[in-house]
Amino acid sequence: MQLGPWEFADPPVFLAPMAGVSDRPFRLLARRMGASAAVSEMVTSQQQLWDSAKSRHRLDHTAEPSPRIVQLLGNEPGALAAAARENVNRGADIIDLNLGCPAKKVCSRAAGSALMGDTGLVRELLQALTENAGVPVTLKMRLGLDVGRMNAETIAGIASDAGVAMLTVHGRTRAAGYRGAADHDAIARVVDATDLPVLANGDILGIDDARRVLERTRAAGLMIGRGAQGRPWLPGRLRAALAGEPVPEEPGAAEIAALMREHAAALHRQYGPRQGVRIARKHLGWYLEQLGRGEAATRALRAELFAVEDAADQLRRLDALIPSGDSPTDDSGRAA
Repeated sequence: MQLGPWEFADPPVFLAPMAGVSDRPFRLLARRMGASAAVSEMVTSQQQLWDSAKSRHRLDHTAEPSPRIVQLLGNEPGALAAAARENVNRGADIIDLNLGCPAKKVCSRAAGSALMGDTGLVRELLQALTENAGVPVTLKMRLGLDVGRMNAETIAGIASDAGVAMLTVHGRTRAAGYRGAADHDAIARVVDATDLPVLANGDILGIDDARRVLERTRAAGLMIGRGAQGRPWLPGRLRAALAGEPVPEEPGAAEIAALMREHAAALHRQYGPRQGVRIARKHLGWYLEQLGRGEAATRALRAELFAVEDAADQLRRLDALIPSGDSPTDDSGRAA
């Protein structure tokens, strides 16, 4: 698959943009572990809000390998175009437009998946981006507002006319949120309706799922969201399996413990000790589900780790989970 100058071995497997999850430390882990690409958390197109700590972190792509994909959120063509240009100036290689977020606070502002109800505005937004970004523009969307208004095929046509380079389709409507099963047959209809490469997204938790969804949708590749929480290795394993390459083994408890420590340390550096400890908790909770220690032991360890307020103490407790002889690493893979 080709996006401008960027070529991806088929079939590509991307890490999805997830607000509060796919930040720079998580993207770096996923890329190092084999993901074809990793999309940033959504960034508002309102540049007057970029001085907040949240936006500054979301705009940080230090040490990230190319292509750096920045997802923008907005509903005003001029603001989106200006935000795209500024992100390209800051190192973005690809700009993605968010038509997928179902969160009420986003949709109430007529952004995210709410935009699927205004195809005329979608056309204006995409044209503003493709005419001004100077880099490939992609689009992530849902199937429609609800089951009675599923118009992803129509928007795929608009995107193609506007010069968009790739689509990602999440197999649920805005109204569904994350409830129920993803409709992969509906994604297949979008694939059939457009010549653009399409990534299928939704309910892909393992290799069997990946093969089934790819076969069912005939998509060019996959995008992995919630399945990668606590499993930054998942996109890379799926990519290798689908490409017929040797598939890395699922990490064992010792490797997962080392990843937990590495990830927490990277979050401390990214956000500072105080905030980094708190942000690390949700990731540690997801990792704990992979350790296989049993429900009671997992619950006790979660309570212990979540009670920690000090960054050094959090790392010490994580060090205790790593068998002696295994060296913790930092977010670039070097020994810490």
